[in-house]
Amino acid sequence: MEPLPPDLASAYDPERFRRQAHQMVDQVADYLRAATTRALPVLPWVEPEEQLARWSDALPAGPSTTLPALVDAVLSGSNHLHQPRYVGHQVTAPLPDSALLGMLTSLLNNGTAVYEMGPISVPMERSALRWMARQVGLPPAADGVLTSGGSVGNLTALLAARQLSSGRDVWTEGAGDGPPLAILASAESHYSVGRAAQLMGLGERGVVTVPVDDAFRIRPEALPAAADAAEREGRRVFAVVASAGSTATGMFDPLEPVADFCRARGLWFHVDGAHGAAAVLSPRHAGLVRGIDRADSLVWDAHKMLLLPALVTALLFRDGRASYAPFTQRADYLLRQETQDQWWDPGLRTLECTKRMMGVELYGALALHGTAFFSTYVERMFDLGRRFAAMLREAGDFELAVEPDCNIVCFRYLGAGGDLDRCQERIRSVLLRQGAFYVVQTRLRGRVYLRVTLIHPLTTEQDLVELIAGVRRASAG
Repeated sequence: MEPLPPDLASAYDPERFRRQAHQMVDQVADYLRAATTRALPVLPWVEPEEQLARWSDALPAGPSTTLPALVDAVLSGSNHLHQPRYVGHQVTAPLPDSALLGMLTSLLNNGTAVYEMGPISVPMERSALRWMARQVGLPPAADGVLTSGGSVGNLTALLAARQLSSGRDVWTEGAGDGPPLAILASAESHYSVGRAAQLMGLGERGVVTVPVDDAFRIRPEALPAAADAAEREGRRVFAVVASAGSTATGMFDPLEPVADFCRARGLWFHVDGAHGAAAVLSPRHAGLVRGIDRADSLVWDAHKMLLLPALVTALLFRDGRASYAPFTQRADYLLRQETQDQWWDPGLRTLECTKRMMGVELYGALALHGTAFFSTYVERMFDLGRRFAAMLREAGDFELAVEPDCNIVCFRYLGAGGDLDRCQERIRSVLLRQGAFYVVQTRLRGRVYLRVTLIHPLTTEQDLVELIAGVRRASAG
C-alpha cells in the first residue's frame, strides 16, 4: 500500500491543530473584545459585486492562504453581531461558550438521526426539550425535536397537523380527491407559514388570512367568519397558526381565545413562538404567552432569545406521539421504527437526516450558565424595548407604529418632512453605510418604518440615545 501523502497526514496532525487553535482563539478573543467595547463598526458595508470580486473562484491546486489570514479576512469583512449597536434582525450575539461548543461539535460531527450516531447529542437534546416543554407548561406527555430553524419547524408542525387533523392519511395515500385543505393565520404571520402551505400543495389560497387589530394582533372574533368563508369556498380548515412575537412588529396574538376557538371547532392549534416563546422565562412578561400551554404544537428558536448560534429550533408537541406523524416511512439502512416512542432516533421525526449536534449546544448553554441567566436576559431585553419606545415618545419627532410587547420596536422619524417613506429608507441606507448601527425596515399599514430588535445582552440605554441622534443625522443624508 502506498504511504499516506504528507498533506493528508499534516491536515489531521493533532499538534498542528493545537497550534492553529490557540492562535485562532487569540484572534477571535481579540475580535470579541473589539466588538463588545464598540471599537469596531457594526458592519463594514461593501457593495455585493465588489465583495464577490475579493473572493476569486480561480482556486489553485495547492494552498493559497493560511488559517490566520483567512480568519482575519472573515472577521474583518463580516457583520459584527457582538457589537452592542447591532439592533437588526432577530439573530443574536451568541454566547462565546457556545462558539467553543460549536468547535467541539464540528470536530466530532456526530449526526443525530439515530442514537448509534449521536449517543451524546440525542439524550442531551431530549433533556433540553423536556426542560423547555415544562417552561411552556405542556403536560408530561409532551415531546419534540430540535430542527434547523423556525421555517422547518413550522412546516413540520403543519405536516403533523395535516396528517392527524385533515381526516385522511395524506402521507400514505396522497392528497386524494377530498376538499382542498386550508390553514387560518393572521395577516402578520411569518412568511414561512404561507411557504409551508404551498410546499404541502395547498396553494396560496390554502392560507386564509384573519384580520388583525390596531396593534397588529389577530382578532379572535374574526376566526369564525374566516373559517366559514373558507368552507363556503369548499375548503376544509384543519389548523390555526398564532404568533407569539410576530416577526414584523413583535406583537403577541391573544392565545387563549384562539385556543378556545380551536377546541370548539376541533382544529389543530399551532403557535409560532420562534421569537417570543422565551417570554415564559420572565415572571413579569409571561402573561404575553398565556394560553401557549394549550397549543398542539409550537416552535421556539434558541438562536434568538436563548443566545445560541443559528440555527437551533425546538419543535414541541403537546402529545408526543404526534411528533411521529410528519414523516412516517422506512429507510432500512437507517430508520426502523419498532416502537411508538422511539425517541432515541430523531430522524424518524425530522426533515433532516444528518443533523448537527444541536442538543450539545442547547443543553450546554443551559448547564454552563444556569436557567436563571436566561430569565434575567429575557426580562432585561423586553424591558429595554419598552424603555426605547418611551424614549422615542419623549423625543417628540418620532412616531411609534405600536407600543411594543417585547424587544422589537417599529418607529418612524418625522423631523425631515417631505416623503416620510423615502426618508426612512434613506436613513437606513445611510446608517448601514456608516456602519454605526444596523437597523432594518418593514412596511406596516402601507407605510415604511424603521425596525430594531434589541437582542444583544450588552446594549444599553446610552446606545439607544446615540441611535436616536444617529437617525436624526442620517435624515439629512
